[in-house]
Amino acid sequence: MTENGVYVYAFIPEGEVLSADAVGVGSPPAPLRLVGEGRVIAVVSDAPPQLRARRRDLMAHQEVLLRLSDSGPVLPMRFGAIAPDEESVRAQLSGSQAELLATLSHLEGAVEINLKALPAQNALAAVIAEEKNVRRLREAVRRRPDYEANVRLGEAVATALSRRAADAGKKVLHKLTPMARAVVPGPEVHGCALNVSFLVDRSESDTFRATAQRFGDAHRERVELRVAGPLPCYSFVSSQNLRTPVAGG
Repeated sequence: MTENGVYVYAFIPEGEVLSADAVGVGSPPAPLRLVGEGRVIAVVSDAPPQLRARRRDLMAHQEVLLRLSDSGPVLPMRFGAIAPDEESVRAQLSGSQAELLATLSHLEGAVEINLKALPAQNALAAVIAEEKNVRRLREAVRRRPDYEANVRLGEAVATALSRRAADAGKKVLHKLTPMARAVVPGPEVHGCALNVSFLVDRSESDTFRATAQRFGDAHRERVELRVAGPLPCYSFVSSQNLRTPVAGG
């Protein structure tokens, strides 16, 4: 057992190897090693003392996962997953073989792409041109400007921007869903009309991103699309796969 426990990055199929210079979180970066049990192995390192979500370590964690995914399916742990010792990791591997193998099979050759839809920026002219209620309130403000009229106009504009982004989000979701193996909604994000992740074949990820970009360009007066990825497939790993003794995932 290491003094601070064992940091767990991911589970991968047996037979995968690590480069001799592979390192992870910590300062200096901790060397990676494999902990094996059956047909699934864990990628781990010694956990650094007083681990915090520093940018350096967050990036190191993600870099490990992205490099692993270049050579095969990866069942990623989220940042900060620490087990007491290697025996605890082996116990989890032993007790969850079937579930882990099924998930790894599902993730074979795939990446995650996240898409967020936000109200369009600098779209006031389009809103005024296309939204009758906004035009009516704007004319009222021009005829008789006062505080309450300005508040009503601001609220109407904000509502219209949000609704237009939500409508565009539904359309882009409908367009992209057939291109993905699976789709899951993400957590609610303030000011975001849509937050969703797609499980996409790695070979199709560029086409997927380009399709989303074209949609965003064509609807820029209604929605701002933010596309992130390829990413490790965090959103497509069931918490049932990641039971204790590993904590923090």
